[in-house]
Amino acid sequence: MKSKDPQQNYELTKKAIGYVDRKDATQADYDRIGFMSGLEVHQQLATKEKLFCRCPAGIYQKEDEFDAELLRHMRPTLSELGEYDGTALMEFKTRKNIVYRISNKTACTYDVDDTPPFPINEEALHLALEIALVSKLNIVGEVHITRKQYLDGSIPTGFQRTAILGIEGEIPLKNKKIRIIQLSVEEDSCREVSDIGHTRIYRTDRLGMPLIETVTYPDMTNPDEVMEACNYIRFLNRSTGKVRIGIGAGREDVNVSCKGGTRIEIKGVAHTKWIPELTHVECFRQWALLAIREKLTSRCKKQDWKMSYTELDPKAFNFYYTPITQAIKRKEKLYAVNLPSFGELLSHFTQPGKAFYDEFIHRLKVIACIERPNMVSSEDLEDVVSQNVFQKVQALLKAGENDAQIIFWAAEEDVKTALDVIEERALMTFDGVPNETRKSFVDGTTIFERVLPGADRMYPDTDSAPIPLDNSLIERLRQNIPDEVAERYNQLNEWKVPEDCYHYLFTHNYFPHIRAIVENIGLCPKFTAIFFGHKLKHLHGKFKTIPFDIHRIYDMFAYLKQENIDLAIADKILNQLFKHPKMDFESILNILKFKKMKKEEIISRIKFIEEKFHPQRNDTNDIDKKNSIMGQLRSISIGNINLSELANHI
Repeated sequence: MKSKDPQQNYELTKKAIGYVDRKDATQADYDRIGFMSGLEVHQQLATKEKLFCRCPAGIYQKEDEFDAELLRHMRPTLSELGEYDGTALMEFKTRKNIVYRISNKTACTYDVDDTPPFPINEEALHLALEIALVSKLNIVGEVHITRKQYLDGSIPTGFQRTAILGIEGEIPLKNKKIRIIQLSVEEDSCREVSDIGHTRIYRTDRLGMPLIETVTYPDMTNPDEVMEACNYIRFLNRSTGKVRIGIGAGREDVNVSCKGGTRIEIKGVAHTKWIPELTHVECFRQWALLAIREKLTSRCKKQDWKMSYTELDPKAFNFYYTPITQAIKRKEKLYAVNLPSFGELLSHFTQPGKAFYDEFIHRLKVIACIERPNMVSSEDLEDVVSQNVFQKVQALLKAGENDAQIIFWAAEEDVKTALDVIEERALMTFDGVPNETRKSFVDGTTIFERVLPGADRMYPDTDSAPIPLDNSLIERLRQNIPDEVAERYNQLNEWKVPEDCYHYLFTHNYFPHIRAIVENIGLCPKFTAIFFGHKLKHLHGKFKTIPFDIHRIYDMFAYLKQENIDLAIADKILNQLFKHPKMDFESILNILKFKKMKKEEIISRIKFIEEKFHPQRNDTNDIDKKNSIMGQLRSISIGNINLSELANHI
């Protein structure tokens, strides 16, 4: 069988679909493929207790720190309409043993579904409603708690309790407005420890913590807009000062589609800076899958397509690829599969560094629970199995000239599921882009995670009564909401604060601190914002954490103003605060060997130093003399006189 070299075919198909690197992409490129994206932004609320029980929130256990293990097997249930959700059925196929590592400090009988839910945490409900009001959403008249099925094991009950609080709002970006569909309050899931073979292990410390989910319409038309919208929602949530921050406290699910594609959900994006590359690559991946469909449907019809397969005798082949030889030693079965009309499709470009056969690899891992590497194909980009082997396989399967082959290995009990997975994914190729959620990586690529859930997984929670929301409660909560993030942007712009400060200031919600210092102490707004956005940021990055109460910066500036000490010394005090968080300011000044002096005394020394100035070079000029005087007076001047004023005197 004659075909193109897989690497050559990968490059040719990459060019044929018009893939461009994100740094070179323009809006015209995104318009050409019909880029469309929406967001689901999750943020934990800073409550003392969990959402539907009274366990403490925000206490985390180590991987090996637990008091008991609980084993569960998940099974799908019918929805309110009498139908099964596709995700639930997929998870059921995996035959997973779900193990929960439970700590007495962080979980109770509610978490393991042995106790009905407590009434909803009122603190969490009120915090979530405040954020819904900041988002300019229409607040519901009555809160109805529903169940959302999750059979991946991330919630021991098999479902998550969630409630919509507000609908139909909007947020402003630089050049457009993004519509918000809804904001919900819901319980967080477990943290995954490992997922190997048929065993998945979770720890339950995060389980049940209250979080909000903000869902937008797919109004973003390029990757940068997606990141801008995500940042705005995160900053909006943080502007209340009532959400948790740090790794895992905020997560984004990003929905992406292209023209003719379908909604793909990139799950659990941990960093907003990943979003542009992820959405760019995903949109082009879908565009590539549509090109693959076009080629396949021109060769045969879906109803006429039939896969064939055969078990291979390892003794009849010379396998040198280590994963295969190890599988043979483990007595695993070795199977070859023929995919009619798939020639030159398995090596078709889908993502940077990945070809179409990669779509089969990860489904085998997730659904058949066969650890990677789990297969090779006749079109691998790297030569891991010789073409002589595939020529023998092609003869065994009576393969045609336009066919492609896969060889996989698995324990005997997983073979049937693996064959079903390969056939199912091959048939999906005729339809274009399958509905699925995908896991993200820092390089912008994604892999299959599970089938995309549908509406069939939602049903009312019969254990929880509806909660009416009185108008007086809403108006009382409205008094607590902060000003809009857009107004804060405009204020920083008016103060002429450099834009490279904005992200740090909004990420840590430092705007209220800056405004308090400006209004109450009378400091220059630009100076104060830059102090936070540059000086504090630098030391924060250096020390990795801020060991003192952030309000101490307000106290520091108040102290300097009261003692009539020049603000130039604030940098040095801040540095000492990172080393000595509890130390009072007077003691810090002693460490700095600061001595209070009058301006006139310092200025009077200029003439004396000038007279003592002896140049070391013949070409010395007045600038050198000025710098020398400045250098000698600097140590006693910082804190006593503004250095610009001193320079003028010199």
